[in-house]
Amino acid sequence: MPRYKLVNGEQIQFTAEEEAQKDAQELEWSNSAFDRAIADLRYERNNLLAETDYLALSDNTMSAEMTTYRQQLRDLTNGLTTVEDVNNVVYPTKPNE
Repeated sequence: MPRYKLVNGEQIQFTAEEEAQKDAQELEWSNSAFDRAIADLRYERNNLLAETDYLALSDNTMSAEMTTYRQQLRDLTNGLTTVEDVNNVVYPTKPNE
C-alpha cells in the first residue's frame, strides 16, 4: 500500500527512496522493542530498590525478608529474552519494614 506525505496541504506519494527509508525506520523500531521494554523494567525496578536503599545503610539491620525482596528485584531481568517475557514479569511483594 503506498504511503503519502503532506506538502503544502497536498498529498504526495512517497518516492521509492522514501518508502525504503520508512521501511528501515519501522524495522529498526520493531527490532528495538525488547531494548525499550527492558529499559522500562529496569527503570521501575531501580525506583523500587531506591525506595528501600536507606534500609541498607550501615547503621540499619535489614530483615531477611527485605534482603530477599531486594535480591528478587535485582534478579527480575535474569533470563528475559523477549518483550512478552518482560511484559509478564511479576514484581515481588514488598515486606513490611
